[in-house]
Amino acid sequence: MRYSKEHKNATHDRIVRKASMRLREKGIHGVGVAELMKDAGLTHGGFYSHFESREALMVEAVTYAMDRSMASWRELTDDLTPSQRLAAIADAYLSKQHRDDPGRGCAVLAVGAEIARETARTRRAFAAKVTAMIEMLAEQMEGVPAKQARQQASAMLASMVGTLLLARVTGAGELSDEILAAGRAALPVVPAPPRRGGAVTVRGSRAGSVAKTEAGAARPAVQGKKPVVRRAAASKTIASKTIASKATAGKVAASKAAASKSLAGKARAPRRGSNGAISSQQR
Repeated sequence: MRYSKEHKNATHDRIVRKASMRLREKGIHGVGVAELMKDAGLTHGGFYSHFESREALMVEAVTYAMDRSMASWRELTDDLTPSQRLAAIADAYLSKQHRDDPGRGCAVLAVGAEIARETARTRRAFAAKVTAMIEMLAEQMEGVPAKQARQQASAMLASMVGTLLLARVTGAGELSDEILAAGRAALPVVPAPPRRGGAVTVRGSRAGSVAKTEAGAARPAVQGKKPVVRRAAASKTIASKTIASKATAGKVAASKAAASKSLAGKARAPRRGSNGAISSQQR
């Protein structure tokens, strides 16, 4: 019996969806073709009418999972302002629900380590989707230069993946919850508008404190009726150093004079022989 093209496409998509869940739950090599086809309600023999190889299915399943992650981020942030979007994505990613449901979660976390040992074709496909995820996060950083936004987005994704990985491997207890909370608190996810001079602060991050400190250090002292504190302090310091230098020079000069006087006295003193008589040369 021949099936229509639409039926074949629907079956193909169902296999990919089921495989994407199984691969995230058990890993790339944790499930075989027969099991994947059974989950889709098909026999093992029908596999090659849809895919040229197991690798081909794996690539489709992983990229599908990553596309779904980005789609869920868009759905989550559609009604939010730009300044709220990154925070909402971080909250959802570093949630207990995401931690406890790997089959519907992020494929970067679920299979990333295994992908590193796969073929160049698989790694390229994976890298392309990681790039797309980074670019999507960078797009939410309004007022931040493109290069800097991409760097911050890369750091954000890497931090979220690492945090959730530790939370999963430590179970679902108190330590895991603490890791999720700490990772979320450490994320610089809400960029503020650039400060004067080009400094960019990030709410809730070390970068914000550093930028604020640098901006304060670079700000000139305010001129007014009262003397400028910084200049007064600097002048006082210079004056103290000058006085100390003069005092040191005076001590050195006095020491030299004393030494010279002592030598002169020794030169004038008469020399006596062993019997106590004064030498004839000095009479």
